[in-house]
Amino acid sequence: MVVDDHPMWRDAVERDLSAAGLSIVATAATGSEAINRARATRPSVVVLDLNIPEPNGVDVTATLVAEDPTVRILVLSASGEQSDVLEAVKAGASGYLVKSASKAELIDAVRRVAAGGSVFTPGLAGLVLGEYRRLAEGGSAKDDDTDLPRLTDRETEVLRLVAKGLSYKQIADRLVLSHRTVQNHVQNTLRKLQLHNRVQLVRYAIEQGLDDEL
Repeated sequence: MVVDDHPMWRDAVERDLSAAGLSIVATAATGSEAINRARATRPSVVVLDLNIPEPNGVDVTATLVAEDPTVRILVLSASGEQSDVLEAVKAGASGYLVKSASKAELIDAVRRVAAGGSVFTPGLAGLVLGEYRRLAEGGSAKDDDTDLPRLTDRETEVLRLVAKGLSYKQIADRLVLSHRTVQNHVQNTLRKLQLHNRVQLVRYAIEQGLDDEL
């Protein structure tokens, strides 16, 4: 689904993605349209502008992810401001591109996000990870880990690779596992940790210092 309140831009994105062989199940111009049409069409990926009529893109992201944790949100925004990026990611976005990205970069980002990866315009990934580290160092993580859920060695190994930004296919290839097995490990880990999506999973890994062991 493509969500943008500028018709020419929305049509251009829809046209480029369709030409690349991707199926567009819906388009929307406002936040309320996006939520209603997502409920009706259940898109796998939502390409979403932040600056849309209410509710805005951050609120739409939070709503869609809460209602369907499997949906993947790729923000495509004119803004590269730190606050906008972090708010989108905290709401559950799996990727963030600025509108200066090329057509090829957009198509690649949609495919990578659909495959379970996280994609950010160069420079933004470091910003996001840096903020999560700052939050963790500020004391948001528990000092006493006795109550932390127990993950198997394989689940921990998969979690480390998820935190590194690898797709399910890349993880499967590296660990010599099937794609479905990797998905099952991720779903089991999400359930144990009571998390809803890969973005939250990456934050957990950073808070526990697992990214330092990559």
